[in-house]
Amino acid sequence: MTDRFGKSKWINLPRNVVVGHDVLEEVPDVLETRLGFERALVVTSPTTRNVAGDEVTAHVEDAGLVVETVVVEKAGFEAVERTTSVAREFEADVLLGVGGGVPIDTAKVSADEVGAPYVSVPTAASHDGITSSRASIPDGNRRHSVEASAPLGVVADTAVLADAPFRLTASGCADIISNYTAVLDWRLARRLQNAYYSRYGGALSEMTAEILVENADSIRPGFEESTWVVVKALVSSGVAMSIAGSSRPASGGEHKFSHALDRIDGDRALHGEQCGVGSVVTMYLHGGDWRSIRDALETIGAPTTADELGFSRDEVVDALVRTEEIRPERYTVLTGITRDAAENAVEETGVV
Repeated sequence: MTDRFGKSKWINLPRNVVVGHDVLEEVPDVLETRLGFERALVVTSPTTRNVAGDEVTAHVEDAGLVVETVVVEKAGFEAVERTTSVAREFEADVLLGVGGGVPIDTAKVSADEVGAPYVSVPTAASHDGITSSRASIPDGNRRHSVEASAPLGVVADTAVLADAPFRLTASGCADIISNYTAVLDWRLARRLQNAYYSRYGGALSEMTAEILVENADSIRPGFEESTWVVVKALVSSGVAMSIAGSSRPASGGEHKFSHALDRIDGDRALHGEQCGVGSVVTMYLHGGDWRSIRDALETIGAPTTADELGFSRDEVVDALVRTEEIRPERYTVLTGITRDAAENAVEETGVV
């Protein structure tokens, strides 16, 4: 008799994803996927409270829930601690992150701390954290990747997203396009270090990148259908990470490059913008078609050069070399890169 197969794995995914025009009013319906909610904590920012936070609050109150609001002005562990404290004192049984990365990541981690579910209500299509179980929390000039839970649901109003500054949407596109090189790095780590690799997670992540590259010419400012395409890709990317149980499907050397730039100065460019430029360089180092990535970024309107990011030649080269300091256990094509190799890569690709 053979031994019984004993492998098991939890895959944490959103129960409902609602995407479309004027769908904020459907937040209460998403909450009803789990019965018994009575007290909801809305986590938002000063800007996004006016954009969607107050409307979400009104809809949830109309559904009969008691609602409290936390306004987060700056991302960080202090904001997480304050939100967690309010959630406990208020006895919230569900949290709603309404806004960009700051409110959503804060709600995500705080919900995990108090053992409550949360719902993601993005107001900008700027990152794939809207559906993933990981949060990026800044701490000085460093960022910490924190594991939490995937949202109970996602409500993405394309009218709200289309009205956000287009730079945020372009940054979200660049973040997704960089999945190409993240997966290549993941496979490289599998071959050279026998790292765990999920074929399903890798395939889904690559598909999201392909969707945006193939539709790059349709991503335009103020065009609501553009946000529809981008949000679906962001959702798929988050799901790929949940399937893999890791950020690997969407985070390789290009993300380490972005975090290294943050350590130099985290206020000059957006995360997705930095990842896009990093992906051009890492695809070149993989020997792949880096020009198609560069062309897609240019078509969308995302940066492709150090100058467009606001960094000098030496700073970009320094960041590539310093990727060794960022999650050194995560093997990528940048692992062990020399300064000469970094200088050659940025010159060959036109990044500088």
